[in-house]
Amino acid sequence: MQRRQGRVSPGLLLLLYQISQVGLQNIPAVTFGVLVLNIFLFLNPVKPLPEACISVSEGFYRQDWQRLLLSPFHHADDWHLYYNMISMLWKGMMLEKKLKSVWFAYVIAVFSVLTGVVYIALEFALMKILDDPSYGMTCAVGFSGVLFALKVLNNHYNPGRVSNVLGLPIPSKYACWVELVAIHLISPG
Repeated sequence: MQRRQGRVSPGLLLLLYQISQVGLQNIPAVTFGVLVLNIFLFLNPVKPLPEACISVSEGFYRQDWQRLLLSPFHHADDWHLYYNMISMLWKGMMLEKKLKSVWFAYVIAVFSVLTGVVYIALEFALMKILDDPSYGMTCAVGFSGVLFALKVLNNHYNPGRVSNVLGLPIPSKYACWVELVAIHLISPG
């Protein structure tokens, strides 16, 4: 998890290009704000990644609860930022129009904190069930958990759709789970 602070990189340039292709006027306010916040914190992190990531060890045992707020908005590298923000752009454009901006901002805030809580709970459970302390040390950053929650919410509001996952047509209600497994296989950790 290394990042070159303040330096424009290929993933960031591609993200800015994609945003320009959509057009700033077509991006709802909260979605745009989330994009700007994530890009800003990528270029100017509040803390180095080892001090912003969430884990059982840091979040639970050491009670460094600020990591619940920091971890979703910090990214491991420019491509991590790119994929998460492209996903946020499309999900945000669909959901913010449906939910309206104030409610969508509330959902983003709640999901941002709750995904860290769920992550700690799952890692703690794995650590205890498998008797493997390494699960307590695994540290995570990024907006992926929030995006996964938004995808489930989007599927709720748009039932019956079919998604394309790695070239396979999958009913949308199962696509988020297939994507989760695919992401873990493609990019573990």
